[in-house]
Amino acid sequence: MNLTIEIPAALEAALKAKANAQGVSASSYARLVLEQALSERPEPTHKPKKSAFGLLAKYGPGPSAEEIDENHREMFRGFAGDVP
Repeated sequence: MNLTIEIPAALEAALKAKANAQGVSASSYARLVLEQALSERPEPTHKPKKSAFGLLAKYGPGPSAEEIDENHREMFRGFAGDVP
């Protein structure tokens, strides 16, 4: 596809200068710039969600399995003891 666009003289001069610095023609450089601009991933429309990993780390390590078992025994020690 051929596309003709009009650009201001200052922009044309900048395009030619950048193309010369890259060692390519102005049209090749313009095509490269367009390819890069169009191939970029679009900006996300929402903020990525923050991971909950480590959310409770400020409270220190959690109880061990032995501590949990001991707490269960203590909590349920007299449970259903009054039922005939």
